[in-house]
Amino acid sequence: MAKQSMIQREKKRAKTVAKFAAKRDAYKTASVDMTLSFDERMGAMEKLAALPRNASPTRQRNRCRLTGRPHGVYKKFGLSRNMLRELAMQGDVPGLRKASW
Repeated sequence: MAKQSMIQREKKRAKTVAKFAAKRDAYKTASVDMTLSFDERMGAMEKLAALPRNASPTRQRNRCRLTGRPHGVYKKFGLSRNMLRELAMQGDVPGLRKASW
């Protein structure tokens, strides 16, 4: 099980990303818009850089929904490899079964 502080930090990051998503998109499109003047584009870049670091979606980390494990997480299921294997063996994941040939 991951530390609760790390799990809460990721939740806080997700809220920050959602809060600043519209501003980030506006600043990013303005910074590459060649119809604007150079000063306007540079101003948009400065405003984009002034946003909080955690407003960037690349700072988010995929974590297991059950344990909070940060590594080995399958995006399709939202579970770590360990929990996915356990749940698959119990038959709790529909459409997933152990391969045998």
